[in-house]
Amino acid sequence: MDGLTAPLDASTPPVDDTTHPAAACEWLVLNDVSSVTLLVDITGHLTDPRTLRALRRLIAHAAATGSCLVLLDHEDSPPPAIAAWATPLELDYPRDDEIDSIVRAALRDAHRMHGVEIEISNTDYNLVLKNLRGLTRRQCVQIIRDVVATDRRFDAEDLNHVLASKRRLLGETGVLAYVESPATLDQIGGMRRLKAWLGERERAFDPKAAEFGISPPRGVLLLGVQGAGKSLCAKAIATAWKRPLLQLDPGSLYDRYIGESERRLREAFDQAEAMAPVVLWIDEIEKGFASAGESSNDGGLSRRMFGSLLTWMQEHTSPVFLVATANDVQSLPPELLRKGRFDEIFFVDLPAEEAREAILRTHLTRRKQDPATFDLPALTAASAGYSGAEIEQAVVSGLHTAYNGGRTLTTNDVANALRNSPPLSVIMAERISDLRRWAADRCVSAD
Repeated sequence: MDGLTAPLDASTPPVDDTTHPAAACEWLVLNDVSSVTLLVDITGHLTDPRTLRALRRLIAHAAATGSCLVLLDHEDSPPPAIAAWATPLELDYPRDDEIDSIVRAALRDAHRMHGVEIEISNTDYNLVLKNLRGLTRRQCVQIIRDVVATDRRFDAEDLNHVLASKRRLLGETGVLAYVESPATLDQIGGMRRLKAWLGERERAFDPKAAEFGISPPRGVLLLGVQGAGKSLCAKAIATAWKRPLLQLDPGSLYDRYIGESERRLREAFDQAEAMAPVVLWIDEIEKGFASAGESSNDGGLSRRMFGSLLTWMQEHTSPVFLVATANDVQSLPPELLRKGRFDEIFFVDLPAEEAREAILRTHLTRRKQDPATFDLPALTAASAGYSGAEIEQAVVSGLHTAYNGGRTLTTNDVANALRNSPPLSVIMAERISDLRRWAADRCVSAD
């Protein structure tokens, strides 16, 4: 907006009549300026033929004089005529040592301006640094400023504020989201084989495992009936391995502008790797990438996005464990199901008797009910064929009935709610039977 300036000499005023980018480029050529020239946010102006022509002249002039042009921009898709001359350089997310420097500098600035009392142990400080992984440098500074602004203190209590701010910032991007996982695996009913699989592979992340010839697991695909607990399985993995759980929303990746969708997917993977070790969860993956295996009218975007996903799955080396869930196996591209894409493919069926009783106990306890006052064997039998989500809704429905009647929740309230709401296994019996037959010799049962 100011035109051409000399940033190292604040006393020099901007050059007259150079606020338009085309005029600025022409001035540099006409005055035979041989230097390092920084052009900020010029890509958006290159739809103007005059500006594009002027920049191409400036590039030719720089090549002839040995000068250097630096394009600093928020867009990474310049016109081909410019991209052919440019060497792209993307800034990575800051690593732990740089995050440490950023935090210390932000605290020094805050202390100099307002006075900040710092009282935090090395352990808690390292947790702060860990929780800032995957954020930009500006976001790290802003979070530190925010947490000390209220009480002028930086201590262990700020850990929760840092994590909450990070969740908010991730949510604003619309691509990655922080997901809370249960405190213990005991809160997840059933899934015996999955839990055993997780227990066996937890030590695979130990450095000694590599010396033994073991590579860390890279991901699992969870197929199953809707509402049967695939989301809980993803949370179980994060809980078992004590890792943060990030959810990638495929629907938020797609953008109407050419190249923007691929950029969002690439940035999501970069951010997940910067935050590693993490569990990355893609829910209902068939909805985001199903059309990759079909002829579609999106100009090949779905196929390119799916190709980027497969390439990342194959080549990434950071400790990011991918958990993908799917309801409709027929919609999945066959390339995703072939051996080697995932460490294992689990089938999550409707909960068995033991799992249903555990689910009932969990949801009754969560809603301030004492499971000992209910006939759990009767409710377990009555909920045969119900998913975990349907059992939860039966407890909720029973609570509404009891509350409106001005009394406590009883076994009959929950049993009546189960009887009055047919499960999905009845409504869509044929499709579920087909899914079970398909998974019988292709997947490992999660329970």
